Amino acid sequence: MRESKIERKTKETNIKIKLNIDGQGKYKISTSKKFFDHMLETFSRYSLFDIEIKAEGDLTHHLVEDIGIAMGMAFSEAIGDKKGINRVGTATVPMDDSLVMTSLDIGGRHYTKFDLNFKFDKIEEVSPDLFLHFLDSFAQKVPLNLFIKEFYGDDDHHKMEAVFKSFGKALLMATSFNDRIDLLSTKGVI
Repeated sequence: MRESKIERKTKETNIKIKLNIDGQGKYKISTSKKFFDHMLETFSRYSLFDIEIKAEGDLTHHLVEDIGIAMGMAFSEAIGDKKGINRVGTATVPMDDSLVMTSLDIGGRHYTKFDLNFKFDKIEEVSPDLFLHFLDSFAQKVPLNLFIKEFYGDDDHHKMEAVFKSFGKALLMATSFNDRIDLLSTKGVI
């Protein structure tokens, strides 16, 4: 099983994460930010990763960023040597009026590009920029290339939900095993 446990404690946050990549999409998440919890639960369900998160922090910005860092660390530890995985994943997901695509590569290098437009400064209690900061922090710690593009969307809530669904589905694809390959790299390492 590809599993990890991470504890990250700073002067600003206290975060405990338990991750099982080979899970069933079960979750137990408590960050004190209900919509953020909802997005992490959605990610868990669509990636089929079992995730437990208990987190508290002084400011929303610190909390969201540090959860991204800790999640990336947990994922990096759980994925291990990356042997036999598909490595890349792409998913396009509709959510009512929104259509979002995520494409990623667990190739050992960090790069993020987001093509998303939001109408409002907050989705529930969290700024859309903080969600993107979470995703970038996650990508830095793995590291991975992460591209997320909006094709359509009127409702910011639906758009963000499509982001987390497509991110989950793309990671599910990338972390799935392919018995025809040892390591998907012409270099012999990732």
